[in-house]
Amino acid sequence: MREDANPIPVSQSRSIMTELVFPTDTNHHGTMFGGTVMKYIDKISAIAAIRHCRKPVVTASTDSMDFVSPIRMGEAVELEAFVTWTHRSSMEVYVVVRAENLFTGERRVTVTAFSTFVALNEQGKPTAVPPVMPGNDQERKLHDSAPERHALRMKRRQERFSTADSETTDDDRKL
Repeated sequence: MREDANPIPVSQSRSIMTELVFPTDTNHHGTMFGGTVMKYIDKISAIAAIRHCRKPVVTASTDSMDFVSPIRMGEAVELEAFVTWTHRSSMEVYVVVRAENLFTGERRVTVTAFSTFVALNEQGKPTAVPPVMPGNDQERKLHDSAPERHALRMKRRQERFSTADSETTDDDRKL
């Protein structure tokens, strides 16, 4: 953690987006396209990350995207995102997606996801971000478990680059 930066409360990054699900948002089952949900998750996550660091950001990864319940045409879909943890220039953002039947008021969790964003300076290079300060039990739990998720992301990244390198042929190495 950066000792020179003041921690930013999770509440500063909390962002909420609500959309109505139309027929063009759904597949032949009448449920929302997963890709559309993923687009919304990336958008709300970016907003939360920018609110945390007040700098431009780029998506570094999205992981642990779990679809737990379908979102149906005519329902409202609500996305809530907030920064759970920071590293030097990266921020982990947690997103929970809920669907609501607007006629009955029934609400349910449909998707949860973790995304990582990197803050950029004026030259487009990674730049330091302030630490995050959790404010309640849920935020503390996500914050405390974040270093383990970070380590898994780094391991996955290393394995991906190792695998890509081992698939390179001798002809590729000559280029």
